[in-house]
Amino acid sequence: MNKLAVLILTFNEEKNITDCMNSVKFADEIILVDSGSEDHTKEIAEGLGAKAVFHKMTGFADQRNFALEQTNADWVLYLDADERITPEAADEIQKIVCEGQPYGYEIKRINIVFGQMLKYGGHAPDYSLRLYPRSVIRWEGVVHEKAIVTVPIRKIKNVMYHYTYTDWDRYFIKFNQYTTLMAKQMKEKGKKANFIDITIRPGYAFFRFYILKAGFLDGKMGFIFAMFHGFYTLAKYVKLYYWQGK
Repeated sequence: MNKLAVLILTFNEEKNITDCMNSVKFADEIILVDSGSEDHTKEIAEGLGAKAVFHKMTGFADQRNFALEQTNADWVLYLDADERITPEAADEIQKIVCEGQPYGYEIKRINIVFGQMLKYGGHAPDYSLRLYPRSVIRWEGVVHEKAIVTVPIRKIKNVMYHYTYTDWDRYFIKFNQYTTLMAKQMKEKGKKANFIDITIRPGYAFFRFYILKAGFLDGKMGFIFAMFHGFYTLAKYVKLYYWQGK
């Protein structure tokens, strides 16, 4: 009988972790890799039966690869604390694990931002590669980490929900963290930024999310997050511009 481990990265997720874990109660084990939560994330998770392990955050791919080393399960499902597997997807995942065919599986992720389901723009539903036999997966990347698998990819028919932001203070904390990591990643790859990048790229980033990806169809929230995507682009290039000479 194949076993499934759910692997969750956490940092100060006490508001999310219970609902997240309840959506994957069907798993044989749930493992948290926590990067130093200062709230009750770890205690709540352990009280619900999870194994919680501390690992210092050096990059998201490193965290996910470390999580992979914490289990001997045949299959792994990666889940973020603000994501929920639907009951229909849970049934489908259990069937996939039981059959044990050598495939990786993408799951359609529907983004819910400040209580609104977004269908367009940068938060349009997307497919994320999350379920696979444990022996075929590794991760690369610092911010937008990528799953590298050695088997063919299929799609799960059902969905998961991503409650991505519920608090503006938390949004801007992540905004600063991610733009810093992105700028460092670009610098490590030898990329350079000039003043044209700072003046032109943010406007195009807004145009791409709001017009080309039809973010305007999501109303007020579509406009707000298209603007913030432009600001995100500005911030990472400004940081790279001022760091590259150091």
